[in-house]
Amino acid sequence: MELTAYNVKTKEKNVPIQNAVVERTAKGGYIAKGDDGKGNKLTALLGEAKALAAIAAGTAKKGWD
Repeated sequence: MELTAYNVKTKEKNVPIQNAVVERTAKGGYIAKGDDGKGNKLTALLGEAKALAAIAAGTAKKGWD
């Protein structure tokens, strides 16, 4: 499973997120934070199923207790 995001700086779509960490937002949603390997930060909002699947697959790390 690969997490992708939109890179605002380079205007590229579906950029793979490297070093992804999935965190919970204040309202209970899920957000993946990471980088594109070139130093640009990426974030993507995720649904619960996709966030938990990425953690289970080892694509992302769990960022909450």
